[in-house]
Amino acid sequence: MSPETNADLPRPGWAPFLQEGRRVVLRHAIDPASGYTRSDALGTILETDAETVTVMTRRGEVRVLRGLVTAAKEVPPPPARRARSPHP
Repeated sequence: MSPETNADLPRPGWAPFLQEGRRVVLRHAIDPASGYTRSDALGTILETDAETVTVMTRRGEVRVLRGLVTAAKEVPPPPARRARSPHP
């Protein structure tokens, strides 16, 4: 049995706003072999469980392991698109 560090343990109550239907941005760790160490998922939470958060982003569903989330924040709805002004 390997010893666990505090970073390996679930954080009960951490980010309680991570609930279905909320618009959030999640910063999470990714595979460093990709050349990056962090990525953001901005969108609406579709599903949550004890281990993951699934966010619908502009590019599709992103499933993030809760243990890899390094920062999370609820964000307002996207601004309304402006109507194009006709060019003379």
